Amino acid sequence: MNDNMPSFSANLEAAARNIVFVVFDRAKLIDVAGPLQVFNDAKLPSGISAYNVYLVSQSGGPVATDTGICLESAPFTSCDGLEISTLLLAGGDSALEAAHSLPLLAFVEQYKNQCQRLASVCLGAFILAQGGHLNGRKATTHWENCTQLQNEFPHITVRKDSIFEKDGHIWTSAGVTAGIDMALAMVEEDLGRAETLRLAKAMVLYVRRTGGQKQFSEALARQSQVKSGLFDTLTAKVMANLSADLSVANLASMSVMSERTFARQFKHIMQMSPAKYVEQLRISAACEAMQAEHVNLSDLIAICGFSSAEHMRRAFHRHKGVSPSEFQARFGR
Repeated sequence: MNDNMPSFSANLEAAARNIVFVVFDRAKLIDVAGPLQVFNDAKLPSGISAYNVYLVSQSGGPVATDTGICLESAPFTSCDGLEISTLLLAGGDSALEAAHSLPLLAFVEQYKNQCQRLASVCLGAFILAQGGHLNGRKATTHWENCTQLQNEFPHITVRKDSIFEKDGHIWTSAGVTAGIDMALAMVEEDLGRAETLRLAKAMVLYVRRTGGQKQFSEALARQSQVKSGLFDTLTAKVMANLSADLSVANLASMSVMSERTFARQFKHIMQMSPAKYVEQLRISAACEAMQAEHVNLSDLIAICGFSSAEHMRRAFHRHKGVSPSEFQARFGR
């Protein structure tokens, strides 16, 4: 290990894996800080740090992120002789420019077969794509740039909905917080599920998302389509109490409205009936549960608020075109 390499992990024992994070001017800070925090906090069974995390850039020294905050880095040459577990590329709008940096592309090319994992966060996928590392593979990036990635690199199968994709030893993630989800999945691959869930709880994550889930939830997708935020609080209450009685009468009471006024305003603003919206949220929650871990379908009936197995089956057919068991077989854990 090069003595000039700055370490962001206190433990340097041989059992720890080395994570090398590539940064460049105006990289998105959260694309770096989110995954870095996951790896920094991960522990081996003995309680010591599981990873040594290093930041590198072409010339080394301070690198200004998109927020103006600088991150200290070592030069690419400091990786000589370092056994790299994961080589991770930062994201941000400036990644589109960095994708044409010959020294950066040469660095990735040099280590592509020497690291166990080659990965990118957000628009860092364009760097991997420019180097030809995603050809013939499934990949993803921030949803706003998925079409651009597909058009510029037609040999890639771009998965627009995925939070992150793993194809062989190459990983790509969507934008911003999706880098945290990908990092947690890497930790699970290295250290097991128990440590991953401990980290997720410590980071106060509402749910640990799997790669196959959509980049934004059904609730957020619906909220982004409407101008009024009148029912945002109600949506949060519903998602936290899916097993409750969510009849129009109770929803109206939660919204402090009469049933008639609530039903009229909800349909006008949300462009669907309250019953259909609740059913959509329940289906989304059931799908997330199946993708996150192995669950018994009988348990999901009560957890997600379906009145019966037949109710859940019909709802799945309406929204997904398949039965719950078929969805679990295709996409479940």
